[in-house]
Amino acid sequence: MVVTGLGLIGLLSVQMLRAQGCRVLGIDYDPSRLALARQFGAEVVNPSAGQDVLAVVQAFSRGRGVDAVIITASTKSNEPVSQAARMCRKRGRIVLVGVAGLELSRADFYEKELSFQVSCSYGPGRYDPSYEEGGNDYPVGFVRWTEQRNFEAVLDLMASGQLDVSPLISHRFTLDRTIEAYDLLSSGEPSLGILLQYPRDNEARLSQRTVSLLEGNTASTAGSTTACSVAFLGAGNYAGRVLIPAFKAAGASLRTVVSGGGVSAVHYGRKHGFTQASTDGAAVLQDPAVDTVVVATQHVAHARQVLAALKAGKHVFCEKPLCLTLEDLAEIEAEALARPAQMLMLGFNRRFAPQVVKLRQLLANVGEPKSFVMTVNAGAIPPDHWTQDKAVGGGRIVGEGCHFIDLLRHLAGAPIVGQQAVAMGRHPAVAIADDKATITLQFADGSFGTVHYLSNGDKGFPKERLEVFCAGKVLQLDNFRKLRGWGWKGFSRMNLWRQDKGQAACAKAFVEAVKTGAPCPISLAEVIEVSRASIELQLALARNE
Repeated sequence: MVVTGLGLIGLLSVQMLRAQGCRVLGIDYDPSRLALARQFGAEVVNPSAGQDVLAVVQAFSRGRGVDAVIITASTKSNEPVSQAARMCRKRGRIVLVGVAGLELSRADFYEKELSFQVSCSYGPGRYDPSYEEGGNDYPVGFVRWTEQRNFEAVLDLMASGQLDVSPLISHRFTLDRTIEAYDLLSSGEPSLGILLQYPRDNEARLSQRTVSLLEGNTASTAGSTTACSVAFLGAGNYAGRVLIPAFKAAGASLRTVVSGGGVSAVHYGRKHGFTQASTDGAAVLQDPAVDTVVVATQHVAHARQVLAALKAGKHVFCEKPLCLTLEDLAEIEAEALARPAQMLMLGFNRRFAPQVVKLRQLLANVGEPKSFVMTVNAGAIPPDHWTQDKAVGGGRIVGEGCHFIDLLRHLAGAPIVGQQAVAMGRHPAVAIADDKATITLQFADGSFGTVHYLSNGDKGFPKERLEVFCAGKVLQLDNFRKLRGWGWKGFSRMNLWRQDKGQAACAKAFVEAVKTGAPCPISLAEVIEVSRASIELQLALARNE
C-alpha cells in the first residue's frame, strides 16, 4: 500500500494500515513527517531528496506494482492521481481522501483496469438524515462499515495502542489563545494536530444546562415578573433573525432562549439581550419568571412542546404548524379549551401584513361571495430536506401551505365547509409531488378559493400573488409589495417601499394581548380549524401519491 501526502490524515492512515498487517510506503516532501511515518512502521520516499518515486515503488512491490494507493495530499495538480495509476498493479485501486486534480489519463486506467474512488467523509450513513438524525442503522450483513462502525473501529485501535495520536499533536494552545491557533493555520508554519486545551475549572461550567448572559450574574429561576416574559424554545435562523427581533420590538421581556446544543442560544441570547441561555427546555417551562413560551423548533416537536407549555400554565405562540397529526390536534384543542385564560396562537403573520389589513377593510363592505386565487411560487426543496419528511417536517402543505389556507380563511371571514386537493401525477422526474398541488376551499358564506402551491417554477416570478374577484371588482396583491384595485371607489393602489409580511405586527398584537389581557388576536377556533384543514389536505395528497 502507498500513502501519498503524510499530513494528519495520511499518518493516521499509515497506522491503521499497519494495524491491519499491510506493508506501507509513505510519500511526502517533509522530512519530519517522513520520520513519523517511519516511526509508525512505514517505509518512506522523499521526492525532494531526488529519490525516484516510481523506482522505489517498483522495488517495494517486488516489481508487481502496489495493490492500492491512498491519496491524502491537498493539491490542484493532476500528478498525484497520474503517479498513483503508474504505481498500481493491474486491477489496483486508487482512493482519493484528500484533494487533487482529476484530469485522468484514460490510458493509465484502461490498460490496468484500475478502480478509482473518492472517499466520502466517514463512510456509509454520512449525509443520510434517516441514519444520522433518525437513528435508522444499516444491517451489518449488508453494510459492514458504516459511519458509526468506522468510529468504533478507530476507538478500538486507540484503546489497544495500535493507533497512537500523541505524536501527531504538534501544537497546544489554551482556550484563551484560540486566535493564535487559527493564525498558525494560515501562517505557513509546519503543523499537524493543533490541540485546544480547556481550563480544568471549565468542567463544572460545561455541565451547566442554563447559563446567565448578564455580566457578573449567575443563572437562577428568580427574575422579572413583567407581563409577557418570554422563553424561546428553538434558536434557528428564523427565530434568531425574525421572531426574536419582532418580540423584542413589541416590548416583550426576553427571559430565556433554548437550543439543543446551546451555541445558537448563547449567540442569539447575547445579541438580543436575553437574561439566560439554556439547553433544558423542561426546566424553562417550570420557571415562574416566564409567562409566555414561543415554540420555534422543528415541526415534529411542536405538539409535545405546546402541550407541555399549556400544562405549565404559559401563554403559547407557536410558529406554524401547530402539530402534524389529527390525534395531536385533538389533544391540544382539549387542553387549550380547558385553559381559557391562556392564549394559544399560531404565527399566521400574513393576516397582519398592512396590505392584507387593507384588503380586509375593502372586502368587509362587500356582501357577495368572493373568489380567491392564491399562487405560491414556493421554490424547490431537496427531497431529503427535513421539511419533506412527513414524520419530522410534516410535508410542505402542513409546514408552509397552512399560511395561505389561513390567509384565505381570514379574508373570507367565514368557516371552511369544504376542501379538496390534487397534486401533480406520478412521473419518474418528479421525486416529490405534494409540493406541486392545487387546493380548493369552500366557505360558509358561498365564497371559494384556490391555492396553487407550486415548487416547480422560476425564481424570477413573484413568490406570492393573491387575486380577489367579487361584486364586479378585482384586487391583486404581489409579493406583499404592490396592492392594486380595479373597480373600487376611492382605491386604486397601495405600494410599499419594502416587503412586509406582517411578522412584526403579528408579534406585537400577541404581546399586547398578553400584557393587557385582551382576547387572542387569532381565535382558538380558527387556529384549530386551519390546522385541521392543513393536516387533512396533506393526508389527502399523500393518499393520491
